[in-house]
Amino acid sequence: MNTTPLLTWSENDAPRSALWRSDQVLPKQVVLADDTMTADTAFRLACAGTGLLWRSDFQNARQLLQALARRIDKPKKVRTKKQDPNAPVMPGAAFHTHRQAQAQRTRILSQLLIELDGDYGIALRRAPDVKAACTQAFGPANGQTSVISLRSLQGVIGAFEWRKNGVEVPAMGEALRIYPHYAVFSPVRGEYVALVANAPLPEAFKTHPVAFDIGVGTGVLSAVLARRGATQVVGTDMSERALACALDNLQRLGLQNQVQLLQTDLFPPGQAAVVVCNPPWLPARPTSLLEQAVYDEGSQMLQGFLKNLPTHLCEGGEGWLILSDLAEHLGLRTRETLLGWIANAGLKVLGRTDVKPEHAKAQDATDPLHAARSAEVTSLWRLGVAD
Repeated sequence: MNTTPLLTWSENDAPRSALWRSDQVLPKQVVLADDTMTADTAFRLACAGTGLLWRSDFQNARQLLQALARRIDKPKKVRTKKQDPNAPVMPGAAFHTHRQAQAQRTRILSQLLIELDGDYGIALRRAPDVKAACTQAFGPANGQTSVISLRSLQGVIGAFEWRKNGVEVPAMGEALRIYPHYAVFSPVRGEYVALVANAPLPEAFKTHPVAFDIGVGTGVLSAVLARRGATQVVGTDMSERALACALDNLQRLGLQNQVQLLQTDLFPPGQAAVVVCNPPWLPARPTSLLEQAVYDEGSQMLQGFLKNLPTHLCEGGEGWLILSDLAEHLGLRTRETLLGWIANAGLKVLGRTDVKPEHAKAQDATDPLHAARSAEVTSLWRLGVAD
């Protein structure tokens, strides 16, 4: 059964409907928009949650989207209130303010809409050919018209280019590439791949060369484990997109016979000598498919991994937890909390390898979260069953 929601509107005194292709919630209402609509009017409508279904030149829609972004990003005069020195400091206040602003920005920019024909064509002047990109993202066209936000469509096009060119992953031993699919997080943060590539394998791996990759994503860590000598790797994920992406990459690398992919929540049946998990690093609610790789509300995946890990380790096996301490610097989780979860799961820390990530945001002093990002460390925690 098709669970894709329908967007409805009125056009030429007749009701219209189309499949809704965006991650964002359906607009409260939809009006037709064209070159006669001013940016100020579009901004006011978008702020009110009204979808703007574009009916003019495609490139002008792109310009309008940029105009909306400029209005959102325009510095605002902020009235500063006198702070009570005795008032309690809310944990993660700066992060939550930043996330709220991000969510509002995304909601407003997502109101500018583009209609796709039944074959993913766009019947607008100067529109690009997005048929191949949409087919990769959504599957073969089924003849039904659909509507997507221009912002989401740009993401589809960007994902198409990422998948065409791939991402070089030097930590895999050679200049090999991983090809991320739409809505599957790209391994652009290569430091965590290097941690898995270089961590010492437990002695149990020699006699039981089985590894689990919990939350397989693009399949990059499964590929690393297979290349490190695992005769059997089981990669799990709840996302069909992630499993399809992992299979594609493993086939490209010739490793599909060493890795079994399974759609399940967290663990597969059985035990392994190495169980790797790279859960979302920040305990917050995701607002899109892609954000599910970054945000994990209530640290549910992290806690689930720790709680169930002991029963899936063979004797002498190790769990490799890959985790950034960014949440700690943002005030979203403490180190004591993490260590408490580890201990309560019946686990002990066998060792930890830290690496300083190198990414643009860590160097960007204008980023609202710069202080936390500049102090961030990514770690591989080697965990074993407590005595």
